[in-house]
Amino acid sequence: MDNTAPSTGRGNYLLRLRSAPVWIATILATLTVFGPLSMDLYLPVLPSLADDLSTTVSAAQLTMTTCLFGLAFGQIIAGPLSDRYGRRRPLVAGLVIYTIASLLCALSPSIAALVAFRLVQGLAGGVGLVIAQAVGRDIYQGHKLTRYYSRIIVLSGLAAIVAPVIGGLIASVIDWRGFFVILTVVGILVTAAVAAGFGETLPRDARLAGGLRQMSGHVGVLLRDRLFVGATISSSLTSAAYFAYLAGSPFVLENIYGLSPAQFALVFGANAAGFATFGFLAGRAAERWSERRVFVSGLVLMILGGAILTTIVLTGLPLPLTLVALFLVAAGAATVSPPATTLALVDYPQYAGTAAAILGLARFAAGGIAAPFVGLAGPQSMAPMAVVVLGTAATATVVYMLLVHPAPVRTEP
Repeated sequence: MDNTAPSTGRGNYLLRLRSAPVWIATILATLTVFGPLSMDLYLPVLPSLADDLSTTVSAAQLTMTTCLFGLAFGQIIAGPLSDRYGRRRPLVAGLVIYTIASLLCALSPSIAALVAFRLVQGLAGGVGLVIAQAVGRDIYQGHKLTRYYSRIIVLSGLAAIVAPVIGGLIASVIDWRGFFVILTVVGILVTAAVAAGFGETLPRDARLAGGLRQMSGHVGVLLRDRLFVGATISSSLTSAAYFAYLAGSPFVLENIYGLSPAQFALVFGANAAGFATFGFLAGRAAERWSERRVFVSGLVLMILGGAILTTIVLTGLPLPLTLVALFLVAAGAATVSPPATTLALVDYPQYAGTAAAILGLARFAAGGIAAPFVGLAGPQSMAPMAVVVLGTAATATVVYMLLVHPAPVRTEP
């Protein structure tokens, strides 16, 4: 691994970025919320989407799955490209494609067409997600990097609060197609903002040369690193638990407990507030403790949430305990993400885009695989969701103990 210190020019460049104006933070914030907006805005109308297109619960959830896979593979494409060509050009291209795909989703005549366009939308949306992480690694180091990633979690949580609440409130006014029109407008606005105000954060002398062979060599280095692999797999399993919660909660709360879309939006908003709060606390706690202790704390919260959900399935306990369990799952996922991201990327400033892309691919792919399973028993059962949440959280803990915990502690120069 090449940990060569940056040149003086490179150091001065980063110093200027660390004191950059507010517009850089604003642009990064908009990139951060692209994923939550794409996934959460239409959650309250997911059941009605299934009815409108005369399809099944699992097929409706497949629109989430394909978007998740798109978000995953979009990152693995954009990450290495951003290491070679800079952050700005791939970002603008991805935003343009995202906007077009969102409009096509709104015009979809069938569930098959919607699934296909959601895949393209996810591929393009993944560009913004990976570049937001890579830009953070361009600018920050150490605990400041963990704090940056915790702020990303906070912003994602806030977006997750706003998106379903807005969705629930306007579900009686517009149908599911209208939600994709909203995403189209968001895409237009963000594209314009990036084109007008986002500068390049990776100078030419810091970019990687070479073609696919050299990029595959970088991937090989990452995949041979015990800490990178452990942090990636463990946090991806917690992402699977979190996305199982996202896919299953509308059906559990609306179909099993009888909540209206507006009531679901309020409950989901409360959980998203917990997600944002615990994400913020994870960044602060890492400065007092360590990234690994915070990581473990998040795993404990998720296992507890999964255990409560499993108990509810077996005993039929009432709604309040279900809400507590779902809150713990969301809070645990938010706690794990910042330290896991820092541990995965800390040793690789020279190809942060590629490392962030692999991490993002693993997280979203795990979520995409987990999401359809929660609907296998139909809309009146939460047993599959409970099994997925508890199983993936427990497996994530085993991976952490085998790979992350024994790995040597690293410090940056």
